[in-house]
Amino acid sequence: MTVTESVPINRNFNFLALWLSQVFSQIADKIYLVLVISIISQKLFSPEVEISPFVTGLMVAFTVPAILFGSVAGVFVDRWSKKVVLMASNLLRGGLVLVIPLTIGALGTGKYSYEALLIITFLVSTLTQFFTPAEQSAITLVVEREQLLTANSVYATTVMGALILGFAVGKPALQFADVCLGQWGQEILVGGCYAIAGLILGTLATGEKISEQQESHIWQDLQEGIEYVKTQPIVQGALVQLVTTYSVMAALTVLAVQIAEIMPQLQTDEFGYLLSVSSVGIALAAGILGKFGKLLPYQRSILVGTIGMTTALAGLILTTKELIPALLTVGAIGIGAGLCVIPMQTIIQEKTPEQMRGKVFGLQNNIVNVALSLPLALAGFAESYWGLPIVLVGLGGFALLGGVLSFYLICRPPQVS
Repeated sequence: MTVTESVPINRNFNFLALWLSQVFSQIADKIYLVLVISIISQKLFSPEVEISPFVTGLMVAFTVPAILFGSVAGVFVDRWSKKVVLMASNLLRGGLVLVIPLTIGALGTGKYSYEALLIITFLVSTLTQFFTPAEQSAITLVVEREQLLTANSVYATTVMGALILGFAVGKPALQFADVCLGQWGQEILVGGCYAIAGLILGTLATGEKISEQQESHIWQDLQEGIEYVKTQPIVQGALVQLVTTYSVMAALTVLAVQIAEIMPQLQTDEFGYLLSVSSVGIALAAGILGKFGKLLPYQRSILVGTIGMTTALAGLILTTKELIPALLTVGAIGIGAGLCVIPMQTIIQEKTPEQMRGKVFGLQNNIVNVALSLPLALAGFAESYWGLPIVLVGLGGFALLGGVLSFYLICRPPQVS
């Protein structure tokens, strides 16, 4: 049940509050890793120390909570107020970032401060696992069902905008904060963004009714979420498509480095330009769906997006040494990905009962995080072993297979329990 009358998205105060908080939260998310890597390289260790092992440890600390707590967090989100979870996760993340300079000041540079930074990063990532399913559930509480596709399109555009911002101006923004706000201005910038996001959510009215406290059966609730997904082929299809698309985009993140390395017009460390263009493509798809999504059935959106991604991945083989064609091709991959991801997220929101949303979104968060992590680990190895063209063909085949399977599942009727 939503608390919002049927009004346009741009006049829905609760959605605008949720969206504006997301803007600040996403900016903080995208700049956080840039911040902590900068702290490791510039403040914790001397220049002659090789920081790669320390950065690897940091990435592990950031990734592990997504695998450990993604599904479990969704169970608790179903039991708690979504507004409280959203506010608390943002404010606590902001507080943790602001603790970083105090920790380094107390422990000094070196090993102990690095270990403290790992713990802080682990906690920030753990709080994010609660934030994500709560946010997806909250959208359905403040937006009418017929406006969910538009709302998800706006959200996707914001996420991609934050991603572009992270690649393009993350480091300059931290340098600017350092100059304007003093020695620990970078932490104030990131922690402040989280805090502002939390405070904005204080104005949010979800209208949700919190049931009386029940005895917790976490594993039983997890099983309920899994069993629900088993009986809903349309939700299974949406999850398959999300996993497929996120896997392709994660692999592209690694392969972009290789493409930049062999492209005469780019330096290797300028691979972010390619990723930014893919983000622009997803944002364009979000705009198309926001404007014309009601005229494009979900099944057709999958087919168009899958064909677009598959064709563009194959075309990328022919454009890796020419900048403009490569940028256009990567942008087309982004458009195809957006046409797949945004409607699938909307399907999950529409088809999942309110009391099950936290469980299902937590399960989705867990699956997607694995889908993002494995290609990051395997794509570089595959490229060095088989070569870039074969890997791109393989990715195209994987995208096609995932799209076909998703289309098949979405067209199946739900099982009667």
